[in-house]
Amino acid sequence: MSKKPTAADAQLIMQLYDLRREAEMRKARSWWLGEFWPQSADDFMKIAGAMGSQENNWLRQVGGYWSMAASFVLHGALSEELFIQPAVSGEMVFVFAKVQPFLKELREKSGDPQLFGNIEKVITGSKFGRERLKLTLKRVETMREKRTLAKAS
Repeated sequence: MSKKPTAADAQLIMQLYDLRREAEMRKARSWWLGEFWPQSADDFMKIAGAMGSQENNWLRQVGGYWSMAASFVLHGALSEELFIQPAVSGEMVFVFAKVQPFLKELREKSGDPQLFGNIEKVITGSKFGRERLKLTLKRVETMREKRTLAKAS
């Protein structure tokens, strides 16, 4: 899966970065990172089933973007070593950490056994990625707890 980084890899990373800066993508990323905090597969499926809604568009846009980018790594078009760096794909790990605790159920309910599959393979395919996921899962859980406490106040 991993290949030696090249100048072409760096160029592709910069192109991926440019795509993240597009106005609607910024809105979608902001929603995923700040507003969308699914507690269960049902919470995710509620948005996934709301076809035509802004949130459904954003759900698919961000998930699709990171799945596409991860596929570049899985198929050898992009260096895993460069891609897995937090400055490049830290957001992908954060997004995945939000759904990872209920991923098996989410795949069953969606009828898609490959849902988040590319992302999962890239993250768990290296020791560095697994360590980043472990740290990020703790961070996400702490953030979820704080949000729950804030709502209860």
